Amino acid sequence: MWRGLVLALIAATLAPLPGWAQETLEFVSSLRWQMADEDFGGFSGLELTPDGQSFVAITDRGNLVEGTLTRDGQGQLTAIDADDLRPITYLLTQGKLPRFHTDAEGLAIGADGKVYVSFEGQHRVRLIDPEYLGTRILGEHPAFRDLQNNSSLEALAVDAEGALYTLPERSGHLSRPFPVYSFKDGRWTTPFALPRRGEFLPVGLDFGPDGRLYLLERHFLGIFGFLNRVRVFEIESNRIVYEATLMETERAVHDNLEGIAVWTDAGGAIRVTMISDDNFRPFQRTEFVEYVLSN
Repeated sequence: MWRGLVLALIAATLAPLPGWAQETLEFVSSLRWQMADEDFGGFSGLELTPDGQSFVAITDRGNLVEGTLTRDGQGQLTAIDADDLRPITYLLTQGKLPRFHTDAEGLAIGADGKVYVSFEGQHRVRLIDPEYLGTRILGEHPAFRDLQNNSSLEALAVDAEGALYTLPERSGHLSRPFPVYSFKDGRWTTPFALPRRGEFLPVGLDFGPDGRLYLLERHFLGIFGFLNRVRVFEIESNRIVYEATLMETERAVHDNLEGIAVWTDAGGAIRVTMISDDNFRPFQRTEFVEYVLSN
């Protein structure tokens, strides 16, 4: 296993593969979202139904919310309607998760309807009962024990075969790739690593309808706001065969985008929908942002 990981890390440091700059994401629309709830905000994980109409989102305080998105004839976001926030709990007792166990970051929903959430602080991935929101831990990769506090399992995705993929927010060095941990057939492995490009850090992950892996990243500039970036990867036999940077914003174009969902619209185009984490601060904003893939 370790030999395979070393080879993956070496491969991930190579230059981008041919064709990586041919695709782009074009901005469609954004819409600010507000609710009258003291726990509203801190959204860090997002999933949409295949038609892009309904969504599920999770927050840094361990809450989950479901809702719908409305768009006009041009496909621009016009309204957001959501149910009340509900706390993620323990499976057996339905008791709320304790402090330092509620920092939900990554969200993934499989084709079978199973819901998974990754946490930092606790460094775990949990399977969630969709009705009661009770959870159970899906084992532990040995590397989870050494992950940095507040910088661990930031993103989560599930592929068409039901395998989970997660990665830490920090790799430890600008030249060090981000190891990707996978859960399949009841065991954790480290099948490959994603190359690190500059100071951007991963915050969201999703497999698109095209089978490719989409990575949302951000770079915090202090009082100057955030830079946001989306890259896409094609993975074959645990090897990266294609990489492209689809979008990289100027500073403060969007807020702190952390959740990503990739889907196909009625016209057959691939759309990327993202949600921002306002860190529960009044000078930041919660917003949905949408882009469309263009060749």
